Amino acid sequence: MTNNLEHSKINAAVDLLIENNVDLSNALGKDGLIKQLSKRILERALQAEMDDHLGYSRYNRSEIQNARNGEFQKNLITDNGVIELNIPRDRNGNFEPAIVKKKQSRIAGLDQKIVSLYAKGMSLSDIKLQLQELYDADVSESLISKITDSVAEEVKAWQSRALETLYPIVFFDCLVVKVRHEKRIVNKAVYVALGIDLSGRKDILGLWISENEGAKFWLSNLTEMKNRGMSDMLIACTDNLTGMSDAIAAVYPKCEHQLCIVHQIRNSLKFVSYKDRKELVADLKPIYQAPTEDGAQIALDAFDSKWSSQYPQIAKSWYNNWENLIIFLQYPEAIRKIIYTTNSIESLNSQLRKVTKNKRVFPSDESVFKTLYLTINYITPQFGIRE
Repeated sequence: MTNNLEHSKINAAVDLLIENNVDLSNALGKDGLIKQLSKRILERALQAEMDDHLGYSRYNRSEIQNARNGEFQKNLITDNGVIELNIPRDRNGNFEPAIVKKKQSRIAGLDQKIVSLYAKGMSLSDIKLQLQELYDADVSESLISKITDSVAEEVKAWQSRALETLYPIVFFDCLVVKVRHEKRIVNKAVYVALGIDLSGRKDILGLWISENEGAKFWLSNLTEMKNRGMSDMLIACTDNLTGMSDAIAAVYPKCEHQLCIVHQIRNSLKFVSYKDRKELVADLKPIYQAPTEDGAQIALDAFDSKWSSQYPQIAKSWYNNWENLIIFLQYPEAIRKIIYTTNSIESLNSQLRKVTKNKRVFPSDESVFKTLYLTINYITPQFGIRE
């Protein structure tokens, strides 16, 4: 009932404006009607707060010693631009307005817009220009950085949150970012773990950053995941990450480690002449499309006989990693491709890379985590990730 009454009042106000031939074409302009209304509404609300604070209205007398003591001007950044407000003050100086707090310089919704722009990969200087164009507001880069830094505690809480007890498949992959470190710019790898839970939903389990991978690095990360409640994972699908197999065996001894076939093929093609690539890829296909392990072994032997005299390292690499390359053949054909490729996590990483490439150089590891966390929050609904 209340909502209907409010709608009726709003409609009546709009009708009145139209009947009086008010030029609505400029209503949303720089100093348009919407901005003026916002100013009037906020100032009236502030005067009402002052009435409540003093205990009597503006034009009434009172025996209370405290009284109004004029006004001061304050600029407030809103969705409709910068509004110059007249803020009432009292003689005792203890009036604390709630609608526009003493040190508040912007409406709360603007902070979320800044965070959203940052999550989409815009730099601090780009966001500053965007706010200048949209709201005619001069917001410093340091303030924008401070606003986005406010998610630091959220990042820590998210990174340490409890995980599901079991994930049937967990994919691991990485993306490379440039970070300023001890007055140098270095390449660092950000490793991402993406799990598929028992209901089939995707869940980003964690982010880790390092200049070097290895068994010790992965042992620490997997132990962290176990301490957060993940008792087991059935299959870990990764690129051939250094030390990963040993770490998995130590923390999750029953987990099977499937190497990504797509990465294996890419690595096989690194030193292949362009003119041979099409034929060589066609000869690799019978290996991972074989219906059984025996069939895959026969196809690899045939590939070895044909190509090893020209490219000896390819078949050798497949033989060396054979046990971890053919695990998917134990499972029904309908889910094999899901297991033997890291397509799911690469789709996620491609969206993360769109953001990181715009940043060029991150000032710190914390800045990397902040950016990726905000991006993950932004893409969660469209990516189908469990929050």
